[in-house]
Amino acid sequence: MLTHWQDSPPEAPFYAVIFISQKSQDLEGYSEMDEKMMTMAQEQEGYLGYSSASTAAGGIFISYWRDEESIAKWRADREHGEAKSQASKWYAYYHSMIARVESSKVHGQWLEAIGGDHL
Repeated sequence: MLTHWQDSPPEAPFYAVIFISQKSQDLEGYSEMDEKMMTMAQEQEGYLGYSSASTAAGGIFISYWRDEESIAKWRADREHGEAKSQASKWYAYYHSMIARVESSKVHGQWLEAIGGDHL
């Protein structure tokens, strides 16, 4: 599991976009697009951070956002739309959800060395 905050863990309320997936056999161009989308997402106004747990077969990716407007702007981004148009090629299954985080508590220091890749 990997968690990365833009600054520090935000105080609730904020939003989580949850993406659960199983990858397909055809991953041509996936790694490059994943890296590009991660970079672009982190530059969006309202982006707060992410958590990711994955294997070669798939996993769960959660991005955190200040508000619904920030999510809507990212969803409407042209290049992000191009990446999403490849979803049926790269994923055998996915489930995407948006949730409002009403409560958030943090204990201890997160160890970034416990890694994983993005989805």
